[in-house]
Amino acid sequence: MKNVFAFAALGVAVLACTPEKPGDPLAEFLVLPEVPYDYTPESLPDHFSQGNVLSADNTPLTNPVTDDGATLGRVLFYDLHLSKNQSVSCAHCHQQAKGFGDDVRFSVGFEGGATARHSMGLSNARFYANGTFFWDQRSSTLEEQVLFPVQDPVEMGLTLDTLVARVSAQPYYPILFEKAFGSDEITEVKIRRALAQFVRSIMSYQSPYDIGRAQVATPAEPFPNFTAQENQGKAIFMGLPPPGTGGGPAPGACITCHGTEAFIAPGPRNNGLDATTTDAGVGGITGNPGQLGLFKSPSLRNLSGRGPYMHDGRFATLAQVVDHYSNGVQNHPNLSPELKGPDGNPVQPNFTPQQKAALVAFLETLNDPVVATNLKFSDPFIR
Repeated sequence: MKNVFAFAALGVAVLACTPEKPGDPLAEFLVLPEVPYDYTPESLPDHFSQGNVLSADNTPLTNPVTDDGATLGRVLFYDLHLSKNQSVSCAHCHQQAKGFGDDVRFSVGFEGGATARHSMGLSNARFYANGTFFWDQRSSTLEEQVLFPVQDPVEMGLTLDTLVARVSAQPYYPILFEKAFGSDEITEVKIRRALAQFVRSIMSYQSPYDIGRAQVATPAEPFPNFTAQENQGKAIFMGLPPPGTGGGPAPGACITCHGTEAFIAPGPRNNGLDATTTDAGVGGITGNPGQLGLFKSPSLRNLSGRGPYMHDGRFATLAQVVDHYSNGVQNHPNLSPELKGPDGNPVQPNFTPQQKAALVAFLETLNDPVVATNLKFSDPFIR
């Protein structure tokens, strides 16, 4: 297999930041490479390409990721002109260093208002199999999702007509649209497609987990690059029987709700945060009582930088998240079956302090430093 980690260095190379040629209208506002960054790597790790990850790819045939398309999407993602008073961009609530999420419970919109739910990280959104987005899955595609925040009266506050006019008024966009789509015409559809391409390009697969996974045949094996604690946490997460139990019941099996090696699995689910419905979630969109309190299961990649956690940001730390699954799951009427025991009540593994620490240690191995630092995902504007 081609060395999938080699191109990471290219993404952070200083030489890659050479501005466009003098006189190019891009150079006054943006720092972009003359040859676009590689947003379409030729190969992914075997556990992506041969496992259950690529089969979950939600990229439509009508909008494949291209280097020029994702470059345009990157510029749009960081452009302050996409908010009513030109004070925030998409990146305001989805910060690269924080797993493309936010580290406050509720993000702050263009006029200081707070969002209704915690900002979700964007890593590996491409591999959310059913292709529906937001915590309540109200958006049927990523192409639809990307402009909801722009139109939201709290988040960014633009109409779609104003959005197209704003983008059209910026001197750097015609050439970027020409490169991406073969025409400098600026339309809502093209804006949607470019933003979706950039978000899909944010693939996390160079974490310590991935490095270890490349050295073993199955994820169940101990990883040679892991500490004993990290391997213990991995075993608990995957629901492997504890050593010496003769194959007895495993205390964890977190993987049932985060079940691909992109650590994202189709939902929605109710994870027992409350015994009653405090947020309608998916049920508020569908009107289905059986979906009240259900939410999308996000990817667990790049968690450490983007706490607090859950749709309402109630848990400040990963340790609190583990505590919840240890003995805090509430018996909501729509509690997901994966969290119920044979008696119909919530499963309570009652992890030991050592097991809790091991689970947190394992979750931290899913942090991908390349995603957090790669220039191709960073703010391209000269500010």
